[in-house]
Amino acid sequence: MNQIGISKDYSAKMNEKLNVYLSNVQLSYMNVRGYHWNIVGKQFFQLHEKFEELYDSLNDMADEVAERILMLGGTPVHAFSKYIKMATIKEKENISTAEGTVKEAINEILELLKNEREIIELAADNGDEGTIDLMTGYISEQEKLVWMLNATLK
Repeated sequence: MNQIGISKDYSAKMNEKLNVYLSNVQLSYMNVRGYHWNIVGKQFFQLHEKFEELYDSLNDMADEVAERILMLGGTPVHAFSKYIKMATIKEKENISTAEGTVKEAINEILELLKNEREIIELAADNGDEGTIDLMTGYISEQEKLVWMLNATLK
């Protein structure tokens, strides 16, 4: 058992998943910073502001996920070279149109949602309500964000 009463075997498995998720959050953060910096066009003001809101949220998520890994007795990945190797979200460069940035942001959020649902499934099988609670909060925010971003593409 670790400090919070969860088995070490389970914690090791969960920490692997959480470090992949953390890597995805970090890659998405950097991508969204790029969308924020480089956006051009008629939707500049709205998207510039929305992307800043999104990368601030991703920054908070990275901190919360790293803390959860620590609570489970693990070590959060903290080298960008490792994030790049572990992440399923890839680096994006030179995307500046409204449609391009929004589509990429949606795809990244969908990948995070996929990770979150897998994490919840493993956590539920092991009585890890703390991790479930963390991921559930992210899911409800991101599902709404995907819906809103998709609305800008119509």
